Amino acid sequence: MKVLLRRDVKGIGRRGDIVTVSSGHARNYLIPNGLAVEATDGAVAQAETLKRSRDLREAADKDSARAIAATFAETPLVVVAKAGATGKLFGSVTANDLVAAVEQQFHVVIDRKHVAIPAPIRDLGTHQVTVTLYADVRGTLTVDVRSA
Repeated sequence: MKVLLRRDVKGIGRRGDIVTVSSGHARNYLIPNGLAVEATDGAVAQAETLKRSRDLREAADKDSARAIAATFAETPLVVVAKAGATGKLFGSVTANDLVAAVEQQFHVVIDRKHVAIPAPIRDLGTHQVTVTLYADVRGTLTVDVRSA
């Protein structure tokens, strides 16, 4: 049975896609839960409109993610932490600390799960961190850790 997905369904497709599923799955799960409607001619036209708007939105999101990645490459992120006389931090700089600093300095909200710290940051100085901004857009963030 062909159905038009009204929401993203894991393992089946994304919103606006026309997919073929078993009739039992469509009648018993997808349609009653409002996840899909039967693919009629009107629904197919609606799907094309949804797909065009989704593609435009994704292109804009990807462009803005690239711009943010370029900003990350140009400007180092300054993080202030308590450190001893030898330059060792009391603790470490975590992904949560980096997310808060990015929001404060760049006014960009990112998820801590998208911050990849290759090794724990426990020293003063500069460190490289990778941030996933979009599905295939990654930015390298230079973190400058300074003593408080």
